[in-house]
Amino acid sequence: MDLVASLRAHRLLAVVRGTDPDAALRTVLTLAEEGIDLIEVSLTTDNATKVIAQARAELGPEALLGAGTVRTTADASRAVDAGASFLVTPALVDGLQSVAVPVLMGALTPSETELALARGAGAVKLFPASLGGPGYLRALRDPFPDVPFVPVGGVDAAAARAYLDQGAIAVGVGSPLIGDAAHGGDLAQLRSRAAAFREAVPRGTR
Repeated sequence: MDLVASLRAHRLLAVVRGTDPDAALRTVLTLAEEGIDLIEVSLTTDNATKVIAQARAELGPEALLGAGTVRTTADASRAVDAGASFLVTPALVDGLQSVAVPVLMGALTPSETELALARGAGAVKLFPASLGGPGYLRALRDPFPDVPFVPVGGVDAAAARAYLDQGAIAVGVGSPLIGDAAHGGDLAQLRSRAAAFREAVPRGTR
């Protein structure tokens, strides 16, 4: 998987985190049906690796399905074994350079950005993005013009557009998109939110 090309092409990474594994799986499949193809299942989801494995079986080998909240090499191994094609961390994590899939590594500051790149990050997850907002991303891109940043954390539809305008290659969106769907909530409302985000975040180009 070419992580950066996929992020540039799809521009919207859905972050699924829930307390009901069956609902989390339904959420992943519904997002895919609605044209949101880049999906992360957080390892804080109950039975997350089972959800990833079932979603992989349903969506096929080419689906852009990843695992999030990867904090250790053991987490990474479990996620890859379950079928994750990319990993997302909330912070700097050592030892992921040798994993078989690309990593979107969490960082916030300039120093952390450098460390994420040194640890083999394919792209940098700017987290929590809401602390600085689009203006902070603009400031970061002055010294790091070539770093592929993906803001995550507090990103609603309006903020998504603003981050993309400031040079983000994609945005990661959790609760503003997922709502309570992964806890057993209404999938019709999820579909409505998905449509709104797809309008706010049009696909890019590779």
